[in-house]
Amino acid sequence: MPEDKAFIDTNILLYLLSNDADKADRAEAIIRKGGLISVQVLNELTSVARKKLAMPWKEINEFLALIRSLCPVEPLTIATHDKGRSVSERYGLNVYDAMILSAALLAECRILYTEDMQDGQLIDQQLRIRNPFSGLHL
Repeated sequence: MPEDKAFIDTNILLYLLSNDADKADRAEAIIRKGGLISVQVLNELTSVARKKLAMPWKEINEFLALIRSLCPVEPLTIATHDKGRSVSERYGLNVYDAMILSAALLAECRILYTEDMQDGQLIDQQLRIRNPFSGLHL
């Protein structure tokens, strides 16, 4: 398993749409290095773009197409669900965060880029959570 195989959480990708140039640049740098996402990430992007950002469907579809062209997408499976429930219980995380972790674990990623979880935490002796906006990692 590659030492730097990464998974990218929804919140990182949303900064591509942000007016915060520093965070947008860091998000771009992460994507350039390569990283996987899941169908859940695509669903969350769609929801936020539509509800919070009030983007029209045409722009949402174009954004999702761009993301899908840059990031391989892991499917949601029963194994993802089962692993996610286990991770949620073991680490006391909400189910949706645990499903992101589960997809990353099943894809054999070593890093999860997110700002929503504890920076530096190691999940299942495999997956290290990294907040690329903490100034410590990138």
